[in-house]
Amino acid sequence: MKTIIITGANHGLGFEAAKKIAANSKDFNIVLACRNPERAENAKNTIINETGNPNVSVMILDTSSIKSVREFVENYRKNNANPIDTLVCNAAMVGDLNTTRQMSEDGFDIIFATNHLGHFLLCNLLLPFMDKHGKIIVVASDMHDPPVKEGEKFEWIGVEPIAHPNDEMAVNRVRYSYSKLCNVYFVYEFLKILKAKNSEVTVNAFNPGLMKTHFKEEQAQFFEFVRIHAPHRYGDLEKSSTALAELVYSDIIQTSGNYYDRSTSAVKTSELSYNEKNAKELWDKSAEYTQLNS
Repeated sequence: MKTIIITGANHGLGFEAAKKIAANSKDFNIVLACRNPERAENAKNTIINETGNPNVSVMILDTSSIKSVREFVENYRKNNANPIDTLVCNAAMVGDLNTTRQMSEDGFDIIFATNHLGHFLLCNLLLPFMDKHGKIIVVASDMHDPPVKEGEKFEWIGVEPIAHPNDEMAVNRVRYSYSKLCNVYFVYEFLKILKAKNSEVTVNAFNPGLMKTHFKEEQAQFFEFVRIHAPHRYGDLEKSSTALAELVYSDIIQTSGNYYDRSTSAVKTSELSYNEKNAKELWDKSAEYTQLNS
């Protein structure tokens, strides 16, 4: 039986992908790694009832918390014998972007901690439990290359100002874009680490596009504007979850370092995302922040 772990799988993309994977085969054991136990249990029961696949379970995980990530890995080590076939790093938050400062319990910007740092630690700590040919899929976003005003340029400002933002940055919505750029940098640097270890585990990124699940009903006009005027940013939940599920249960993925764009087709990422110096800086600082080596 193949074990699939999906973070943030109690709603939206993670939930829909988990349901499609469960429906594909009862040979899949799907772990919903979520921070809210009640919502996760409801999601599990819904998936089991709708697919007939009883092999769905819940494990508590808050990717904004280093302690929670370490506890999750320890619980997996104690209670699960099967190697992990696929780890989908899906949990993410946009946050209250431009009104109040939000920090994690470890003192990091909540968006950076949730979207990048927790998954960085999770992937590294779960690597020994991965199947020899296991897959890691990081849900990124085309917002790693955000639209900017004419004459402006989206540039890397360094890890520290993103992890510990000043008062101005702490309420700037660009924090989400930096967290998604971190996702892409992580994938590109991790593939080097895996290659150096002679590991056959693959690591890739997936862009679901801008989907309605990210927004409240009162923001419907904005969503419709994006759908019409920026279709390259638009994502359909059904299509994107189908593509993500297929990447999990099929043999499409054979190599690392791909960026699948709302489909099972790989495309290039932004010019900035290929900066190896930035990716190395992010890796080293993330290892320091999470005390990875300890």
